[in-house]
Amino acid sequence: MDNPLTLFLNGESATEALAGRIAPDLAAPLVLWLEGDLGAGKTTLVRAVLRRLGYAGAVKSPTYAIVESYEPGGLAVHHFDLYRFASPEEWEDAGLDDLFAAPAVHFIEWPQRAEGFVPEADLRIALQMQGGGRICTLSAASEKGKQLLALWQNLPAELS
Repeated sequence: MDNPLTLFLNGESATEALAGRIAPDLAAPLVLWLEGDLGAGKTTLVRAVLRRLGYAGAVKSPTYAIVESYEPGGLAVHHFDLYRFASPEEWEDAGLDDLFAAPAVHFIEWPQRAEGFVPEADLRIALQMQGGGRICTLSAASEKGKQLLALWQNLPAELS
């Protein structure tokens, strides 16, 4: 992963601004790993991306359901939350690979909980609390991820 992009998100509106900028560039198939502590803004980012893509319904955290699926504008989007996994094998036991049979955008929170089973990321998005905002680091993990980062290189270092 070379040349990560690091931004400071000064509050929830900045997370929404980032989502507004990146959402139009997301196309299936794509795997995005979302990394960060509880409350770091992972679900907030996915919710804002879905809103920017035109989804108007409720966007729930998939903590208990493991996955929530959406189809804004005909684009399949799956949002996984693996926080409750006790072992990586639960990925396979839940049959989650089936959701990768057709092209979709896959947001995966807590991917390390299914290490060895979860598909590799194209892009890793790490969120870390800092002061009243968050540090957001976007890192490419594939050629497709590198192409996306190249599109976003001109984003301001601080969004508010």
